[in-house]
Amino acid sequence: MPNPYRQIFKAPGAKGFAAAGFFARLPIAMAPIGIVAMLSQTHGEYWLAGAVSATFALTNAFVAPQISRLVDRRGQSAVLTPFATISVIAFLVLIVAANRDWPLWTLFAAALAAATMPSIPAMVRSRWTEIFHGRPELNTAFAFESVADELVYIAGASLSVGLSVSFFPEAGMLASTLFLAFGTAAFVLQRSTEPGIRPAGDGPAHSAIRLRSVQIVTLALIFVGAIFATAEVSSVAITKALGQPGAASLVIGVYAVGSFLIGIVIGALNLKMPLQRQLAIAVAVIAFTTLPLLFADTVPLLAVAVFVSGLAVSPTFITAFGVIERRVSPAMLTEGITWVMTGIGIGMALGSFVAGWVIDAFGPQNGFWVSVAAGFSALLTVLLGQRSLAGERRARADTAFQPAE
Repeated sequence: MPNPYRQIFKAPGAKGFAAAGFFARLPIAMAPIGIVAMLSQTHGEYWLAGAVSATFALTNAFVAPQISRLVDRRGQSAVLTPFATISVIAFLVLIVAANRDWPLWTLFAAALAAATMPSIPAMVRSRWTEIFHGRPELNTAFAFESVADELVYIAGASLSVGLSVSFFPEAGMLASTLFLAFGTAAFVLQRSTEPGIRPAGDGPAHSAIRLRSVQIVTLALIFVGAIFATAEVSSVAITKALGQPGAASLVIGVYAVGSFLIGIVIGALNLKMPLQRQLAIAVAVIAFTTLPLLFADTVPLLAVAVFVSGLAVSPTFITAFGVIERRVSPAMLTEGITWVMTGIGIGMALGSFVAGWVIDAFGPQNGFWVSVAAGFSALLTVLLGQRSLAGERRARADTAFQPAE
């Protein structure tokens, strides 16, 4: 049996844009935690570090889909270059402001401007869709991207904090900014794989978030994102309460390992079950595997429970993006994918806040009740939305596309 991952990279230009896209998306994980690591050292105030980081993350969650909407209308190279440039300049201003102790408002202003950072994972998935639309290889490509996202979150956050602590406070943010600048430039320069532009009159003019299927998947992944954040916050709190704070990084790493391994396997399979049912099964597994977390009162038990809880994460991502690819017209595909990515980010932000409040009020172990509530909320959302998520693949008139200038 041929290796399906080797097959997708035989497509002309695939290796190039996938590699560039990996480095360009590292700031997704590096920037938020990098801001916290930088400002907590330069200013010594965690509330300020968290507030500036949240300003960037939440603003980007709402701005990125609008940028992706422009990409659908005008093409990747025409839109990514100016917005990525603004983001890079703003990050550099933020670094200088932190280093030179500029007024606090400059930190927030720079974070707001930096939020114009485009959603590179959506851009990469759009290129895969352009190559493999309607073919089973697209499932493998989406699986690869989900695994790449896992690696980004594992490596990016650790790299950002490690650089800031080991060298100088701004080191993590500087590295993140360089990855964004050079990775995006390398990605944009690969014009041969850039998706074509669909004429404005050939597709709906409204936003992708108005589509029922996008709303359902985005809401479900808001709850899934909350599970991620709760697992991280609760693991840190529990290991600290058990007198083994250093074990938190191991437990969090195990969470991603389970998802990573299953994602690779799922990507190698060509499952025939309808995608909306696959999504329901994956979310059901996520929901029910949050229950053992409530009883994990030792570090080994916590590591095992977290590993099991992470097994269905990649399958959920793979099927979620597959549903969007089938239910959203090509004229708004990039925006649709970005809204789903945004849902994950919003869920992580809200999950961290709620889990932190629960832990402070009721103790470390009770933080996982937030995971349970979020898991079954995601399952209910997907089950109630099965009819909207079902349906035949939308027709794609390839002749209606124009090559990007």
